[in-house]
Amino acid sequence: MDKFIKNLIEGNNFPPKGSVTFTSSDHVRFQNNQDISGHNYGANRRLVIEKNIEDGEGYTVTMFNLDGMHPLWQNNIQMSPKRMRITNVSDNIVQLRGYGYDSMGASFADYGIVLLIENEEIIRVQLNMYDRNISIVYLK
Repeated sequence: MDKFIKNLIEGNNFPPKGSVTFTSSDHVRFQNNQDISGHNYGANRRLVIEKNIEDGEGYTVTMFNLDGMHPLWQNNIQMSPKRMRITNVSDNIVQLRGYGYDSMGASFADYGIVLLIENEEIIRVQLNMYDRNISIVYLK
């Protein structure tokens, strides 16, 4: 089994070096538990989960837009890096929630992800933005 995936499934918030990626070509956006977008086929995103880049507890989670550069920011970062730790594991579902604050004082706790893992592979990711009651489900 992939060591990094194994650490996620075991709920280990102190993983060794490494990362895992999930690439999506479709997502559905929900607000207040209502589908507000339908499928967004061809919207290519990549989620990267890596050992906390600040070397502390947990993970760093970043989302990239694979469809091109943002015209203002001149990069393809869809969601800037968020510090997260595992809060719950149930069978093949792993939940992570942000903790701490970014350099501007915004709380990482406003964000979380839920991973569905099958056969040592992430097959679906749900990004939760708790402060806005928005969830985005990313599909392969």
